Amino acid sequence: MEFKVLLKSTEDVKEFVKAASDCESNIDLTSGAIYLDAKSLLGVMSMGMKREMRVICGAQEPKFFQSVRKFAVA
Repeated sequence: MEFKVLLKSTEDVKEFVKAASDCESNIDLTSGAIYLDAKSLLGVMSMGMKREMRVICGAQEPKFFQSVRKFAVA
């Protein structure tokens, strides 16, 4: 499963990482040449906010998608 997100604040990042951390499968974020583990708070914070990022889930994670769909962009 893949979709794009936009995290606008530190609180958004914390909520996103918490939701990713609750999943058993791998969840990654990419933006340009940057590729990192979405379960890493420092990693996601270092990528920066207010930038569109692509989320790649290793398996179908409907609970995760429901938790973060408010950050999804078309």
